[in-house]
Amino acid sequence: MQLKQVNTEFWVADQITTQDIELIAARGIKTIFCNRPDGEGPDQPNVAEIEQALQPYGIQIQYLPVVSGKVTDEQAEEFKHLYLQAQKPLLAYCRSGTRSITLWALSQVTDQTLEQMLLTARTLGYDLQGVIPRILKQSAHAQEHIPKLSVVIVGGGAAGISVASSLLSRQPNLDIAIIDPAEVHYYQPGWTMVGGGIFKPEKTVRTMASLIPKQVQWIKAAVAAFDPDNKQVLLEGCKPLNYEVLVVCPGLKLNWHGIEGLVETLGKNGVTSNYRYDLAPYTWQLVREMKRGKAVFTQPPMPIKCAGAPQKAMYLSADHWQKQSVLKDIQIDFYNTGAALFGVPAYVPALMEYVKRYNAHLHFNHQLIKVDGRQKRAWFKQLNGESGPIIETDFDMIHVVPPQQAPDFIRASNLVDQAGWVSVDQHTLQHTQYPHIFALGDVMNAPNAKTAAAARKQAPIVAVNVLEYLQGGANFAQYDGYGSCPLTVERGKIVLAEFGYGGKLLPSFPKWLLNGEQPTRLAWLLKEQILPPMYWDGMLKGHEWLVKPKR
Repeated sequence: MQLKQVNTEFWVADQITTQDIELIAARGIKTIFCNRPDGEGPDQPNVAEIEQALQPYGIQIQYLPVVSGKVTDEQAEEFKHLYLQAQKPLLAYCRSGTRSITLWALSQVTDQTLEQMLLTARTLGYDLQGVIPRILKQSAHAQEHIPKLSVVIVGGGAAGISVASSLLSRQPNLDIAIIDPAEVHYYQPGWTMVGGGIFKPEKTVRTMASLIPKQVQWIKAAVAAFDPDNKQVLLEGCKPLNYEVLVVCPGLKLNWHGIEGLVETLGKNGVTSNYRYDLAPYTWQLVREMKRGKAVFTQPPMPIKCAGAPQKAMYLSADHWQKQSVLKDIQIDFYNTGAALFGVPAYVPALMEYVKRYNAHLHFNHQLIKVDGRQKRAWFKQLNGESGPIIETDFDMIHVVPPQQAPDFIRASNLVDQAGWVSVDQHTLQHTQYPHIFALGDVMNAPNAKTAAAARKQAPIVAVNVLEYLQGGANFAQYDGYGSCPLTVERGKIVLAEFGYGGKLLPSFPKWLLNGEQPTRLAWLLKEQILPPMYWDGMLKGHEWLVKPKR
């Protein structure tokens, strides 16, 4: 966290955590404004967690969420109204502080000169040039030189960095920019292993600066909007960026607020999730400490990233309890919103053997809708009929997977289908309406599994097709829907599910070497020892091992 003092009564900061509260209180802060919507980042605490941590210090908090780059006049007015009433000094924060200082600037138009605001912001490291037209109400002030690049990639996750590297491996002189405000990059497939006590969390994180290719321009900003008709991306602060080809791959958003009561109890009261970097270690803590009681594992409506992860948490936990000879005293319940244990039938028999081994109780068509951590109760909606009954259960430990959706700035754009996902041709990954746009990873609507393995296969295909488009051709490479889900059924064995569109099995190895339909030690070694370095040193650096594209 970086606290920046704007004046005697107002401070701004980037994302704060509960560990920062003592320092904030020491600065004499009386009120905090949260301008960042919950669920924007995988390591972001929810505002309810911050609020609880503030109570011992008597600091008040106001939740005024603003989608990045979407600061409205109404929000600026609300900010001003709350600002005038709040106890000072006051601290406002978002991901970087940009939204907060923008709200402040728009609310101070009648009280300060434009020069004062711009100078104050610039001194603190914020560029408010993009809001000048709104402040002055004169569009002429926004007519600046707009940079143009051959390829702009939205998102610096697994998909974005891999595409950039694959492009450069084919055309080293290509001018590319990656837009991503995050300072760190996560190997999210490793979080299941963290929750199972196999990986340390530090093994799953590196700095973004160490991973983005040196030849690529890194734009540390959030995307506000798209203007595909003019081949422009609008950055936070309303700064435009021109491109010839746009690649959209910002990942998806975890909707923690989609389950009532969840944000208030995450990370305590036995409520955990391997879908957040800072919570996966708590999963392992709960598993180690549990000797008897009821453990509940949940899966939300599809689509979600890594559809096998909810049950992987169950298997690894049960395996530990079995090895500790306490499984007989622990009841395991798996509540799945879907109607089947796994979407590809070929892998279900092997998984069911482990369900029986661990004596786990399966509940299909049950969607988690509410959690009360203090009372250790959870409520599920039955989906068998139009208005099924609400089922209530107790728990000692519950592993929750939140509903998932495309990021807000994606869903608000004209690039999406009716469900809010970027609309692409499922084979070429080219946008269905704008031929100069391609998408890959979790944010697109192709009917494939949302996994890192899928992105690893998609990245070189998109790279080939982007270059083909730039050269005026249409001989595009084709994506077969490949995705992989290493189902960790016990510590030391994995059912390696590899499949494509329509559930077609697409194994990478001959059956005599690795039978993916059965749990194997070799698949475990692949997951534990081979895939992490293949990710960091292969996929992200443009080495297309086993995924060379075909036209």
